[in-house]
Amino acid sequence: MNRLFSSAARTVSLSSRAIRTPATPARLAVSGVRFSSNDHGAESFADFSKRYTAFFDNAEDLFELQRGLNNCFAYDLVPGVDVIEAALKASRRLDTYSTAVRILEGVREKVENPKQYEAYLQELKGIREELGINTKEELYGEH
Repeated sequence: MNRLFSSAARTVSLSSRAIRTPATPARLAVSGVRFSSNDHGAESFADFSKRYTAFFDNAEDLFELQRGLNNCFAYDLVPGVDVIEAALKASRRLDTYSTAVRILEGVREKVENPKQYEAYLQELKGIREELGINTKEELYGEH
């Protein structure tokens, strides 16, 4: 019994010494450096459009499409017609009509004035007719 107690006391003594030993800078090693996760800091509009067009062309599920839309619309710019077209195609391919309507709503909110929105709708008229996508205004009237 005494032997068991002295063995346990020795273990506690050794472990408590390890806890109390302060880590000195000489003992710390840098395992790696993490740089900013923003790899697109100096990206041109053409590169942005190419990246998001490819992203939407390869979107495999609704979550991925919505994540891409959130990221794309978070930038301080209005996505180009080619990006919006790819997003509309992806939404119809993934059978989510409501997302397609919301994409057009997002464009309406991002542009500076109603004339720009009308210009986008005119540019997208062919793909909208092909895919059967209406705007919110066409579905529910003007608000």
